[in-house]
Amino acid sequence: MSYTASVDKTVCISAGLCVAEAPEAFVFDDDEIAEAVEGHPGLSDEALVELARSCPSGALRVLDPDGNEIELT
Repeated sequence: MSYTASVDKTVCISAGLCVAEAPEAFVFDDDEIAEAVEGHPGLSDEALVELARSCPSGALRVLDPDGNEIELT
């Protein structure tokens, strides 16, 4: 389906789980806040959803191809 990810920078606590688990898909910006790498190379939709579910702050958002946020619960 090709989900995309975004990070709510006002919610991110820089725990680094996303960066550690998927460094090809997430990096830290200059302020040490996570940001998604465009296209999240090498990360399946299922893996992206699981990673978002495990984000300690809930800052990761998963969007379907139409831009609608995926329910993570």
